[in-house]
Amino acid sequence: MGQDLREMFKKENGAEKFQMRDGHENRFLERLETELPKRTKPSFYILKIAATILLFLSIGIVGYKVLTKEDTIKTTVVEKNDSSNEKKGISFGDLSPDLKRVENYYVTNINLELSRLEISEENKILVDSFMDRLSDLNTEYERLNSELNDIGPNDQTITALIKNLQLRLQLLQKLKIKLNELKSSKNEQVKKNTI
Repeated sequence: MGQDLREMFKKENGAEKFQMRDGHENRFLERLETELPKRTKPSFYILKIAATILLFLSIGIVGYKVLTKEDTIKTTVVEKNDSSNEKKGISFGDLSPDLKRVENYYVTNINLELSRLEISEENKILVDSFMDRLSDLNTEYERLNSELNDIGPNDQTITALIKNLQLRLQLLQKLKIKLNELKSSKNEQVKKNTI
């Protein structure tokens, strides 16, 4: 009963090979097209409606956020004397290119720290107290700049101006640390309450 497969394949290869009739492929494709449903292109009408709904929904969300926006907390941005403002005399950065780089460095870092602050209702009091101190330092900086113009450049005034910028940057870094501590203590409280 067992047949050798090799022998069967040899007989099969020796047998006649069948040829398909001419036009078989074309008849097959025609029949396939008639049996299968035709594909239709997606209707752009539905896409237009979906895009319109999405547009109105986006406008509604943005409008809601703008209309329900609570009073924003005013932050003090360090103002640097530049040529666009009417100024009398010289400023700290006008004395030398090195002092201008120092001033630009501190002013840029102070403004960067201010922009990174995450202010909320929970930390508003803390931020306001730090902003008051920052405002005092800003007033002192302006006073030192006017002293620089009145008396002229000297080591004490220049050192005081640099120290003022350093103090403002340190103050903002301390505020950032306090905000992180406040945030982490609130997270710990939430964890304890959920357990």
